[in-house]
Amino acid sequence: MSEIEKVNCLIIGSGPAGYTAAIYAARADMKPVMYQGMQPGGQLTTTNEVENFPGYPDGISGPEMMVQLEAQAKRFETDVRFGFITKVDFSGAVHKCWTEEGHEIHANTIIISTGASAKYLGLESEQKYLQLGGGVSACAVCDGFFYRGQETVIVGAGDSACEEAHYLSKLCTKVTMLVRKEEFRASKIMAERVKNTKNIEILFSTDTVEVLGDGNVVTGAHVKNSKTGEEKIIPCTGFFVAIGHQPNTEIFKDFINLDETGYIKYEQPGTSKTNVAGVFVAGDAADKTYRQAITAAGTGCMAALDAERYLAALGH
Repeated sequence: MSEIEKVNCLIIGSGPAGYTAAIYAARADMKPVMYQGMQPGGQLTTTNEVENFPGYPDGISGPEMMVQLEAQAKRFETDVRFGFITKVDFSGAVHKCWTEEGHEIHANTIIISTGASAKYLGLESEQKYLQLGGGVSACAVCDGFFYRGQETVIVGAGDSACEEAHYLSKLCTKVTMLVRKEEFRASKIMAERVKNTKNIEILFSTDTVEVLGDGNVVTGAHVKNSKTGEEKIIPCTGFFVAIGHQPNTEIFKDFINLDETGYIKYEQPGTSKTNVAGVFVAGDAADKTYRQAITAAGTGCMAALDAERYLAALGH
């Protein structure tokens, strides 16, 4: 059995939240250790162009931004490690974690920044254009700007899908909303808002068969009505998926309070504290409302400052 490693601050997950927490924790001499997780850099590594993060007047690619954030964290001597934490035990005074290789770590403080993963339809064509950055997106607020004056399609039936469709309607000439069931899951007020927006067309009982493209960018969507069997092609340059997010919090569920969809609950609003003393959360693992790089970075700062104060109170 390998020797137990003792650390002052363990950051689980990377992305804007994790890296910002690392920068603040390292500058406070907390000697943070970070495990980057399944997707080093988080969701932004699948984002081709980031134009809404302050300080980048010409925009920056998601992967490049993550490389810069990682370099900044390392500059202050954050121990950034490739790999992920697969198991935790927060039942005692010592916070215990294990890596995928069975390495055991005991941490005085833990910052959870494991993020959330957007749910996709799982179509081969959808994944192809998502990877290419050629017109498939799970964030209208992030990417809608690139499709102004164009026609787009959005899949989803809940409040966030309605919100994103309405957002796109202000930028795009036409938005076609694909709802798999016969009705919205969204609240009545949100459903009415999209129904009353002139350039949003809603197709109920409609499934996506395939995302169409020219090999580089999206050109349309092949859809099918599940009741009539009728199939048609909808021309579009952007294909948005708004069917929800899955927070990456499964390993914490026995110890940390989660809501019904798996998001970590803040013990005290306005802080990053969880129900376990010394364990803090930052970014999309707890944020189902904003889900932006800038808000994730802000909560990363909060988590590091809260962790620093917690250690100071213990006399560390």
